[in-house]
Amino acid sequence: MKLKRLMTAGVALLAFCQSAYSLTELDSVAVKVNDGVILQSEVDALVNRVKNRAKDSGQELPSETALRRQAIDKLIDQALLLQMGERIGLRISDAQLDQTLSQMAREQGATLDDMRRSLEASGDNFQTYREEIRNEMVASRTMRASVERRVYVSLQEVQNLLRILEQQGQTNEEYDIGHILIEIPENATADDIKTQKERAEAVIRLLNEGREFKQIAIASSGGGKALEGGQLGWMNINEMPTLFAEAVKGHKKGDIVGPLRSGAGFHIVKLQDVRGVEVVEAVELKVRHILVKPSIIVSEEKARSMLASFVEDLKAGNADFGELAKEHSEDPGSALNGGEYDWTDPNSWVGEFKETALGLEKGQLSEPFRTQYGWHIMELLDRRVSDKTELVKQNRAHQMIFNRRFKEESFTFQRELREQAYIEVVEE
Repeated sequence: MKLKRLMTAGVALLAFCQSAYSLTELDSVAVKVNDGVILQSEVDALVNRVKNRAKDSGQELPSETALRRQAIDKLIDQALLLQMGERIGLRISDAQLDQTLSQMAREQGATLDDMRRSLEASGDNFQTYREEIRNEMVASRTMRASVERRVYVSLQEVQNLLRILEQQGQTNEEYDIGHILIEIPENATADDIKTQKERAEAVIRLLNEGREFKQIAIASSGGGKALEGGQLGWMNINEMPTLFAEAVKGHKKGDIVGPLRSGAGFHIVKLQDVRGVEVVEAVELKVRHILVKPSIIVSEEKARSMLASFVEDLKAGNADFGELAKEHSEDPGSALNGGEYDWTDPNSWVGEFKETALGLEKGQLSEPFRTQYGWHIMELLDRRVSDKTELVKQNRAHQMIFNRRFKEESFTFQRELREQAYIEVVEE
């Protein structure tokens, strides 16, 4: 009997060791980034997601090796931003994350439950996906917070651009840009540069022969949007990096431009489509709101439930919005005015605040909703269409200059992070 118990214990121990070994294999280290690591399972998850996305859209992908290399590069960039985000104390709460996921689902004409079922049906773990989105949000906000400080646009520059636009008599055109970067390594020799230029020229030949741009970008590009097929999206010529803007002049839809040399390497640009900028009416809203900020004393749920009770009282006619705002709102810019803002272009508000305001009818109260500042309720007081042609022109000119510099500075900033970091790729 004793021997049998010992044998049973030995079998259990062996099973445990095999299980532990399997877990170790599953989550072995793929890359060391400063004091952190990127796990093999994280690389696998990203690769599988790109494969599923390509399968759904019928897109052909490059080799497994090229795909994994791009996934590793993307995860290294994200890891560096996450580490910086942690140092500056940037956090995404569960409430903010759920709101973002719900918005993503709505954009696909689905609910959050639909999204969960779809992910699980394709073999993905919803909680893992949820944390990946949280990481993307932290990385994106860290990048914006770090780079925006490095971008300055003067009033004189805006006025100069407006004059140029008037002289051109247009600039309403926008271009859908595809981008491939053939990187030049640090401390490159003349032979290295020559090799990379020849590689860029070979890529252009493949594209001119009709090879699919997104597939080539995933396989070859060192740009930040490589895993998205090099898709930079729609932009005006004045929003593009200066190198691109000067090169695409005179080109038409479908043209391949390059290779264009910069400090980062050789760029290849494709003008995938061209369109005129849509004219949008300048809508202004007058709203009032109450803001409650979660804290050590006031939990997320307490803040939300407090505002929910305010909504019930207001709908029942048992409370006055202005008085509640003066007593409870933590927005110093509006609390003393009963929570009321003057006429405002909703595009100046953060995403969740803007979306809630645009979704309300005149006189309607919102349910509690979360932004980066805390929990809010809102009432839409009025809506109007205002003629802001000149202001819109100025804002657009400012945004063009800002977008161009932000793109250039983002690339420089990410490169600086890499140069200052310890990175060891374990997986080859």
